[in-house]
Amino acid sequence: MGLIASFDFSTGSVLSYDFASSRKEFQWLASVFTGIIFCVIVYRLMDIMSSLLFMRYGKLSDKQKIEWNNRGFSTVHAIFASVVSFYLLMRSDLFSDDSREELIVHRSSTFSNSVLGISVGYFLTDLAMILWYYPALGGIEYILHHGLSLFSIIQALLSGQAQIYILMVLFTESTTPFVNLRWHLDVAGLKSSKLYIWNGVALFFGWLIARIILFIFFFLHMYNHFDEVKQIFPLGYYSVLTVPATLAMMNVYWFWKIARGMVKTLAKAKAKKHDE
Repeated sequence: MGLIASFDFSTGSVLSYDFASSRKEFQWLASVFTGIIFCVIVYRLMDIMSSLLFMRYGKLSDKQKIEWNNRGFSTVHAIFASVVSFYLLMRSDLFSDDSREELIVHRSSTFSNSVLGISVGYFLTDLAMILWYYPALGGIEYILHHGLSLFSIIQALLSGQAQIYILMVLFTESTTPFVNLRWHLDVAGLKSSKLYIWNGVALFFGWLIARIILFIFFFLHMYNHFDEVKQIFPLGYYSVLTVPATLAMMNVYWFWKIARGMVKTLAKAKAKKHDE
């Protein structure tokens, strides 16, 4: 038995508290805790493996080691979220037009709920670390990004609505491993290496392609199914219209920083090659 909030998705408000022990609610909690435990395990493994495999790891400061390990579970989650999102969106029949009678925006499954729950666990863990070590792991923009992500994912998980759009956004996590590798190479003193340069190029074009794909599929799907979108509960409806746009603007800002850094790195590499 557990204390579960009864949420009215027609108005977006909490009505009452009652005791419940349904399988679905247990699955939600289990998947969230799975995400948290997964982050803790990967964080510890990163510390152990890095100390054994990378000599430079021992020379890092305590704050750098914390961020090094933090970015480790960020990378693993990004790979997991992007691969599973691609599968659910493109390979499974969950969101196929003719696979079910219910509206696409109302579709969910045990698997999709588990994926969203694990992502909630990840974002909670990462946000907790950002706040605890603030501002070492990121400033206010990271808090805003994680807060909006949690707000949207939790709504989709509890309501079972708009999951297709949440998964589209989670697919763009596919560029996060390149961002983290860029940071790891930088603090490891390998900023002038070919791997750093090629990773920067892959990050630049990968980020651009992933966002273009998201923009096309997200807004094209919303346009073609807008009558269905309007049937999402009010809070979720306005979240679908505003949160992705807000996250997109934040991503444009980060993309600008990435592009500026890549241009500087390429310019330095070209100058070095010219001097030789």
